[in-house]
Amino acid sequence: MTVQDVSWDLSPLVHGEGDAGADRLLDEAATRAHAFSEAYAGKVAELDAPTFVAAVREMQGISELAARAGNYAMLRFSIDTADPALGALLQRVQEKGTALETQLLFFELEWATLCDEHADALIAADGLDTARHFLRSARRYRPHLLTEPEEKILTEKSVSGASAWGRLFSEHVSALQVSLPGEDEPLTLDGALARLMSGDRDARRTAAESVTAALQPGVRTRAFIFNTLLHDKATDDRLRSFPNWLASRNLSNEASDESVQALLTAVRNRYELPRRWYRLKAQLLGIDQLADYDRMAAVTQDDEDPVEWEEAKELVLDSYASFTPELGDPARAFFDEHRIDAPPRPAKRGGAFAAYTVPSEHPYLMLNYTAKRRDVLVLAHEMGHGLHAELARPRGILEQHTPLTLAETASVFGETLVFRRLLERASTPESRLSLLAESIEGSIATVFRQTAMNRFEELVHTSRRDEGELAVDRFNELWVQSQEEMLGDSVALTDGYAMWWSYVPHFISTPGYVYAYAYGQLLALSIYKRYVDEGESFVPSYLKLLRAGGSHSPEELGAMVGIDLSDPGFWDSGLDLVEAQLTEAEEAAHASLSSA
Repeated sequence: MTVQDVSWDLSPLVHGEGDAGADRLLDEAATRAHAFSEAYAGKVAELDAPTFVAAVREMQGISELAARAGNYAMLRFSIDTADPALGALLQRVQEKGTALETQLLFFELEWATLCDEHADALIAADGLDTARHFLRSARRYRPHLLTEPEEKILTEKSVSGASAWGRLFSEHVSALQVSLPGEDEPLTLDGALARLMSGDRDARRTAAESVTAALQPGVRTRAFIFNTLLHDKATDDRLRSFPNWLASRNLSNEASDESVQALLTAVRNRYELPRRWYRLKAQLLGIDQLADYDRMAAVTQDDEDPVEWEEAKELVLDSYASFTPELGDPARAFFDEHRIDAPPRPAKRGGAFAAYTVPSEHPYLMLNYTAKRRDVLVLAHEMGHGLHAELARPRGILEQHTPLTLAETASVFGETLVFRRLLERASTPESRLSLLAESIEGSIATVFRQTAMNRFEELVHTSRRDEGELAVDRFNELWVQSQEEMLGDSVALTDGYAMWWSYVPHFISTPGYVYAYAYGQLLALSIYKRYVDEGESFVPSYLKLLRAGGSHSPEELGAMVGIDLSDPGFWDSGLDLVEAQLTEAEEAAHASLSSA
């Protein structure tokens, strides 16, 4: 089978009924949501234990119906974003989903206001095994909730408020065209950024200058969008009594402000690690000092052979099966049951992702597989997400998902399993160095660059609240400040790079999100280290972690695999593992330089 034949079958999500099935599911959900509201609105405090359990189960059922339709529409749209019918289906599903969310909002609000004694008695009732952690977590929001009418207004207005500004930003960035000298057709932004991996430094510099030229005309518009959303979040935080710009994100991640600050401080204190690599990379590239446009350049001229789909499939499956058949068998089912869409296509969404869908069905994977070695690691990464979702299905729709801080655990672990296989297969010193360089640069991007981005967010959110609307030059200044703090003298930043903050979607759509990448990477590396140390005896505790989904706090989930997330020294020990990666890459680089 070639990669062009690898497409998914989404029909199970809508019981084989196609688009009409999605509408039918939403209609059924709306009918049940109306009945749910009639039965329980204003009465949650009066419910006895059996009635409360029945209400929670019905809420789970309604959520499953809506999620089936929502995932079906999203997945269909993701592989053909140019089809107006699929766009209309997605919009229709989202609007109906928002209406359902508004109608069910009362339940969590009333639940949060119950006295602790009554709530504890209800949580202890039989029949809530797939909802207890969710119910406890929902009550953590009690100090930050508004009245039900106010919450409904905010929910409905978000479609024409923050969501609308986010959509405008997305459309603005998606429409960017980058014109490179000597080329007939302009490139997309992603296409131009890919040129930064060129082995020709002049080509990298030209690509960077062309990206800057493309960003310049609309930067004031993007700055206005960012300013508006910064103020919108400041207003929301004030109304909800959050003490700082990051507190709401920490609450949703089930992480204390103190633990997150400990992570960020630990990473910033080890900024010398990426600087070490960038200084070495300058030697490998034969230049005195990297410029910003040099950071993605390949360090060798290794011409890797293409990894065809069947070879990649068997490599990934064998890696997971060798760890344990309890992962190998469900991994194979993704291929056998047509739950992967792999080939690049016109109008298909870029990148890759795993969709949990709903617990009553199976997860799906989307890729853009081009037979590069990196694509094999992406397949392994997304398979890790998919297996996490698969094993956590019994936790139900309220507890299948982990907090964002643990979402990358299984994916990075699985990717590391396959990376080690690829490293064993490397046939030349150049191939080995190329792989190790990709590994350390992946950790630098995930741990250190995302922490620097968090620092930029901290600077702009606090400056916007203290100074009012920020000029483009002020955004640029804060961006450069955060980047120079990480890079030191190892990388020279060009003038144009100062406005490259203006195309990053995370700042717009999910403020505060980026530190979760560093959290997840360090946690996953620590878990993999325990596997290396303990061997096969580690497998049962790892499977227990995956099966738990989001049914426990991050600290409790970490304890399942012998990791103490409350230990202030944990982050430094995780960073020691990144340093070990760096040392391994340095040794390979020095060997390459010595033999040159």
